[in-house]
Amino acid sequence: MHRPHANHTVFADGFYTDAGRDFAVRLLLGYCSSGGADTGEVLATIARCREGHDLEWSNAWLAVGRRLVADGDASSSAGHRVSAASSYLRAANYLSQAFDGLDGLTDDAKRMPVFAEHRAAWEAFLDHGDFSVQRLAIPYEDTTLPGWYLTPAGGGTGATLVTINGSDGSVSALWSAAAFAALARGYGVVLFDGPGQQSMLFERGTGFRPDWEAVQTPVTDHVCTLPGVDPDRLALYGISQAGYWVPRTLAYEHRYAAAIADPGVVDVRASWLTHMPKHLTNQLATGRADEFDRDLAIGLTVSPKTRRMWDWRARPYLQSQPHAGYFDTLTAVGDYVIDPAIASAITTPLLITDPDDEQFWPGQSTELAARCADGIATLVHFTADEGANGHCQPLARTRTDQRIFDWLDDRLARRD
Repeated sequence: MHRPHANHTVFADGFYTDAGRDFAVRLLLGYCSSGGADTGEVLATIARCREGHDLEWSNAWLAVGRRLVADGDASSSAGHRVSAASSYLRAANYLSQAFDGLDGLTDDAKRMPVFAEHRAAWEAFLDHGDFSVQRLAIPYEDTTLPGWYLTPAGGGTGATLVTINGSDGSVSALWSAAAFAALARGYGVVLFDGPGQQSMLFERGTGFRPDWEAVQTPVTDHVCTLPGVDPDRLALYGISQAGYWVPRTLAYEHRYAAAIADPGVVDVRASWLTHMPKHLTNQLATGRADEFDRDLAIGLTVSPKTRRMWDWRARPYLQSQPHAGYFDTLTAVGDYVIDPAIASAITTPLLITDPDDEQFWPGQSTELAARCADGIATLVHFTADEGANGHCQPLARTRTDQRIFDWLDDRLARRD
C-alpha cells in the first residue's frame, strides 16, 4: 500500500541486520553501473531471502545465476552477443554470491562445482564482450597465475591498469571495481588471481603471502611483454585488502607510474581484532598461545556463525601452515603491516581512497598517507552525504571511477 509520508531510510538502516549480508547487497547494487548486476534482479532476489537462513540465500543466487546463464546461452545461439555478454556477467556475480554463501554449510565437494559455474560464466562473458581478450598464464615461481588481458575494441592508448583483488573478491567483481571504467577510458586492463585468491586458493591450495612484491614483480615482467603495453604508462590498482598489497609492492617495484589503494591499509590484522574480547587480545599480545587457542575455541563453539566467518577468513593464511592454531593464524596475519620504513620507500604517486564509515580498517587510509614521503600520497575522501560511504564505496562506484581515473589520466598524461 502506498504510504506518502514513509521514510526511505534503507541507505542508512541497511537491507539486513547482518552487516555482512547488508554489505553484499550494497556491493551487488553497486555493480549495476558497470553491467555487473541489475537492480530489479537484486531486489527481487533479496525479497525472497529472510534474515539468517544462509542456505536459502545461497540457493536464491544460484537459481538466478543459472537462469541468466541459460538466457546468455540462448542469446548467444541466436547471435545476440551484447545480450549474451550482459547475461553472463550478471550470472558470474550472482554465482559468486552463491559460492560464498555455501562456505561453512557444505564441504568443497559440493561447493567447488558452484565455483566452476561462476568461472564458466565469467569466461563466457569474456568471449562475448565488446573488447579484445587474451588469456594469460603468468610465470610465478614453479607454477603460473591465471590472468586476463583486456583491451578496448577500438585499440588502446598504451596505458595499462594492472589490478590486484582483495582477500575474497571474485574476478567478475573486479571488473565492476575497475576494469569496466578503465576500458571505457582507453586503458588496457590486466586481471589475475594471485596467491590465496580465488582459483589459486580453491583449486590449487596456494595461500597469501605478505611480501607481495614477490608476486607483483613477475606479474609486471609479464605485463611488459604484452602487445600494446607502454611500460612507461603502467598503473596499479588494488581493492580492499589489496590496499595493503599495493603499497607493499610499490616499496620494492618502481615501474608503475601511478597507483591506487582503495582504501589504504597499514595493518591487516586490525580488522580481525576489532570485536575480539579484551582478554583474548591480551593473550595474543603477551604470547599466551595455549590460553588463546583454548578460549577462542570455546567462543567459536558457542557461535557457529562466527566460526564460519573465522574459517573463511583464515583459510588463505593456513595453507602455508596446515596444522596452525588460532594463535598461529593471527601471528601470520600480523606480518601484513606497512610500517613507516616500507612506506618511506614508495616513490610512485599513490592515490588513497578514504570513505566515511570504513568498516574494516578505519583511519588507516589517513595513516598510510602520513607514512609516505611528502608529495607521494593523495588522499581522496568520500562521504555519506554523497552516497559514497562504506568500505570501497560500494554504492558509489561511478563517482569513485570519476575521481580515480581523472587522477590517473593526469598522471599518465592522457586527455579525452
